[in-house]
Amino acid sequence: MRAKPFLSFIPNSLSILRIAFIPLFVLFYITSGTLHWVAALLFALACLTDWLDGLVARKFGVASKFGAFIDPVADKLVVVSALVVLIGSYGSLWLTLPGIVIVGRELLIASLREWMAEVQARSQISVNMIAKVKTAIQMVAIVILLANPPHFNKPWTFIGLALIYLATAFTLWSMVIHLRAAWDKLREGFLSK
Repeated sequence: MRAKPFLSFIPNSLSILRIAFIPLFVLFYITSGTLHWVAALLFALACLTDWLDGLVARKFGVASKFGAFIDPVADKLVVVSALVVLIGSYGSLWLTLPGIVIVGRELLIASLREWMAEVQARSQISVNMIAKVKTAIQMVAIVILLANPPHFNKPWTFIGLALIYLATAFTLWSMVIHLRAAWDKLREGFLSK
């Protein structure tokens, strides 16, 4: 029985570690033009902690209320930080537009989850497979874009940009799925006094 509290400490610690990676990959990216690959590696390690904390929580049945709070917060902080750094570095509308869509969706869905929890219907908008695919593509795209100099004439940069647009399409798709699942509750809330 004593192992459970310790085991629940592991996924929560991994989420906190993910947040701790943010200043590291940001600093490596903005202070060194030759070590972008280190920023990409640190971001990839942060992404790995996301996968690992979920695996530990599910495998050992140690999901916690704190974990349910901190895990999505850490995910959003990592992605938004990386996108802000990339948008600033590239200084291009081609990256700014998908970045705005991705960040906007994250804010909307976080707010929607809060609203659904308020009306005791949060389970109606659980994570779906489209959102998981979106996250995977998005993470790969960001790793590629962080690892390469911000020039659109490089093949890897073009691949990263193409993947970020693909992730944006999945972002919009998953957002529509969540909004449709919550539509009745949203309509009720809109029409209530």
